[in-house]
Amino acid sequence: MTESLEYSALLQLIDERSAAFRSAVAAAPSLDVPVPSCPEWTLFDLVQHLGTGQRWWAAIVAAGPAEAPPAKDAAEALRELEALLAWYAESNELLLSALREAGPERGCWTWWAAGVSPANAWGVARRRVHEVLVHTYDAQLAAGAVQPMPADLAIDGVAEFLDTCNSTPAAWPHEAATIHYHATEGRSWLLTLDGTGAWPAPLTDDAAPASASATGTAEQLLLFVWGRLTLSDLKIGGDQQVFEQLIAWEPEE
Repeated sequence: MTESLEYSALLQLIDERSAAFRSAVAAAPSLDVPVPSCPEWTLFDLVQHLGTGQRWWAAIVAAGPAEAPPAKDAAEALRELEALLAWYAESNELLLSALREAGPERGCWTWWAAGVSPANAWGVARRRVHEVLVHTYDAQLAAGAVQPMPADLAIDGVAEFLDTCNSTPAAWPHEAATIHYHATEGRSWLLTLDGTGAWPAPLTDDAAPASASATGTAEQLLLFVWGRLTLSDLKIGGDQQVFEQLIAWEPEE
């Protein structure tokens, strides 16, 4: 697990990335434009998804330790642009207020509790940073004006995805394998897949040889693990089938 960002920095990033998200939405020709990276969604659907998510995680953090999450806010977003952006801004502030009140160590329900990401407000804040980061890319893509991601943030995004989404004690159902991810900015990660589950870690010089590897910029790697790019967008080494198996895997714990 890479706890590379201070809690206060995570909250600031949520705010900054959300401002970039709102700017992308405001620059789009219409709320009805399709989002190419989210099939069957319009830009309105994307805003509603992200805003509803901010509200839900605000309630989760506020509830503290729990066996199950609270129900999602049933309030619907308004379809007029200014009202929609105001609703999203309010959604984001609800999350930030809950995170400020909780502090980084406060436990709460998370769907990733069995993995290595912490089931606390710090873990939620880090996850929401990258949720907003990637959905800002989606909004910019829909608006036809994609901006480069900050490289250091994309680097943490790759690590966070592995910590949260590729970390589980559920047994890997295929032949044991290792994946190496190499960012051209100089960071690399190891993902081990075997009968004990899926476990990420920084890549060290004494690591086992890779069954498969992927190389690209941190932004490319982040967009790949989030399903926005494909294997053809990266430099792939070793057995490509391992990536295909990982993408298709839906572990049951």
